[in-house]
Amino acid sequence: MTYAPVDLNLTDPTNGFMHFVLYTEPSRSVAGASLNAAVDIEAQQTVTPHFQEWLSRLVRCEPNALHCTLVERTKIPALFHPCVTEDASSPSAINGSGCVCRRTFYDPEFGLPVVGEHFKHSGTGGTDQWSYKTYAPLALRSDDVFSRFHTGRSLFWARTEKGDLSILPQREGHGYGIGYGGGGPYTLAAYLTQLAETDGQNTAIATSYSPEDAHPAIVKWTQSSAAVRGTNELSLGDLKAMLES
Repeated sequence: MTYAPVDLNLTDPTNGFMHFVLYTEPSRSVAGASLNAAVDIEAQQTVTPHFQEWLSRLVRCEPNALHCTLVERTKIPALFHPCVTEDASSPSAINGSGCVCRRTFYDPEFGLPVVGEHFKHSGTGGTDQWSYKTYAPLALRSDDVFSRFHTGRSLFWARTEKGDLSILPQREGHGYGIGYGGGGPYTLAAYLTQLAETDGQNTAIATSYSPEDAHPAIVKWTQSSAAVRGTNELSLGDLKAMLES
């Protein structure tokens, strides 16, 4: 399937999911995203301020079909089970006070589904943590202009001129990375180069990127050890200055 940026406003943003393509094979009981990259957020990544900002705007909701694509088929029933903290007799309760439930949300900025996975040891003093899974958008909203890039603990974010925070748009099979030589840093650098070259206007992920699409100065940053220390950010102005270096 091919697409161009103009094709990415796939649904009316006032009436449900946007920038999302669902792939199904009913005969094989397969359903998932064909273009949008799945984003796994481990418990240790949830401590970053950008994640907490994003989490704070999520809206809890009843599970729907898109939430089911984010979990294994055998785990789908757990989407409908309450947390042990809400119902001690929940099917997801373990040994009385432990829990392995799922919790469903949506991101009101994009309508994309989010699933939280609870892991809680029984008793007191043990592990009690949440991890999350969602999809990256294929572009920012049509009236959004990219302003700033943030990264921390291998999570990648975009902030718009209006101040809204989004998971950085990403295409399935083209993951991002920093701090090493390889495809991840090149793909990230190519997308950041695109943002810089279009003054933050073209936020749609390309069908594919080649090494020449990434400016050498931006590649140098994404491959550098400086990019992996703590939480880092680059403004649109920073990226445009790299193009001139």
